[in-house]
Amino acid sequence: ATLHQCRGCQRWHQEAGKWMACDLESRELMALCLKNVSGLHKRGSGDKIRVVDAGWVWTEPHSMRLKIKLTVQKEVQTGTILQQSFIVVFVVRNQQCIECQAEFRQGSWKSLVQVRQRVKHKRTFLYLEQLILKHGAHRGCLSIETFTDGMDFYFPDKGKAARFMSFIENSVPIKTKHSKKLIGLDDKSNVANYKYTDLVEICPLCKDDLLYLPKKIARNTGNIARLVLVKAVTNVIHVIDPLNGQTGQISGEVFWREPFRPIITAARSRFVRYVVLGKEPLLLENNSSKRSATRRNRSKLALLTTAKEADLGLNDAQVETASHVGYLMKSGDVCVGYDLTDIQLVEDDAEEARTSGKFPDAIMTRKIYASSGESTASKQRMFKLQRLDVDVTETSAQGKKLKNQQDASDMDNEDFMQELDADREMRNNMNLYKTESLVKKLEEPKSTMSDVEEDDDDDDQQVQLDELLDGLVLDEGPDKEMTTVQELDENLPWGGVGSNFVEEGNKAAKDGISYTGREEARSIKDKDTAVPVNVFGKEFMNKDVKFI
Repeated sequence: ATLHQCRGCQRWHQEAGKWMACDLESRELMALCLKNVSGLHKRGSGDKIRVVDAGWVWTEPHSMRLKIKLTVQKEVQTGTILQQSFIVVFVVRNQQCIECQAEFRQGSWKSLVQVRQRVKHKRTFLYLEQLILKHGAHRGCLSIETFTDGMDFYFPDKGKAARFMSFIENSVPIKTKHSKKLIGLDDKSNVANYKYTDLVEICPLCKDDLLYLPKKIARNTGNIARLVLVKAVTNVIHVIDPLNGQTGQISGEVFWREPFRPIITAARSRFVRYVVLGKEPLLLENNSSKRSATRRNRSKLALLTTAKEADLGLNDAQVETASHVGYLMKSGDVCVGYDLTDIQLVEDDAEEARTSGKFPDAIMTRKIYASSGESTASKQRMFKLQRLDVDVTETSAQGKKLKNQQDASDMDNEDFMQELDADREMRNNMNLYKTESLVKKLEEPKSTMSDVEEDDDDDDQQVQLDELLDGLVLDEGPDKEMTTVQELDENLPWGGVGSNFVEEGNKAAKDGISYTGREEARSIKDKDTAVPVNVFGKEFMNKDVKFI
């Protein structure tokens, strides 16, 4: 018998163009194999064969063969039943399924989702990429293309695209625009073929952006101060007052009703590095007209004494400011923030408030955990991230322009990693993996947990080992008693299966199916002699029956 398997998604052909995903040595694959055995499903009363037992027999992993030991019974004459065991060999052939064929065809997509954000960096898409990978939202996507201001996702049907858009809507504030294009029309049957395009625009506000809220929005958001920082962006915009720790939330509907831009974007060119010289705890009086900050946020406030890193050794200028991240700081630490003394704001209201002295001299955004340089910090960082398999477009730039684009991409990646270093809540939404250097360090006999991470009870934002996952390392092959068995993996396209090294017969034992191991399979016979198992009247004649 012959079985067909798709090499792309590892699914098995069932019937009439239907494909099913099942593990090797599983109950589902056993049923599929038995359907392809001729002679077992004859409906004639005289030719009926009953399957007594079926079990897997070990085969070489790369032999493209499956073996099943069948035990069948058949009534050859009235009252006589013969039983026989034999080996059925199935040849596995490669054949592409319809979905995998569409993946390699040009123009095979039916629905396109264009995700855009009108900002100069790509940190939001780096964060969105990690969310997609963790939740498997890209399942069923034919291909992914990346641009300077967004990404394109191609799907084979409209349903998968709608599911992906629902995931994006639950992750970030968006607004959508739908369109469709007629490809073909059959007037007789009234059937039309459309291609759908959905434009998803993400709000231009990003983490650590400095905002000057409109009066109405500030009043409706717990009467918060107009000068706030963007703390996080989920399906709503989380803002925080950096001077007193008061927090608020702005929904996507409120933002898109009256859109506004940040007065200072969280770009590397706008950040100023400060060195912490000292800190003091800060206690604020409650204001009954405002929604007071929580006890947890009030305990994080501190009055920092800082100096610009570029001014050290040149002058004695110091800056004192209250900060919501002050509890993380200690003398000698380096942080980044905004210098509001030598800046010109575009908005008239914000510039008037700055010149009148209503703004502080500086606002601190986050702590820098690796202050020894980017190249050294990237090597010492003990986690890494998984990336999507995307096709980069718009690569017509050459020479210096291409190098500048690559440098900007590397800067965005490093800035995003620094954000992860200083934000525990952000790391909880994605999968972080241990680096090879960290794994080798932990495997050393004298290494302990204290050698890898520093003990700081006050710092709850530092990366801990319990947040990291073990990465996939294939330095060595399988053991002698291990074999490559395909297991279901929902993260693969079309619900396919992936290859992992598991113990032989483990899946068959879970499904209650007998399994013949490697050593026994070498000496097993292809066909046993048929033996009678039941002859009518023979058992009755052998019994010692006394008649009265």
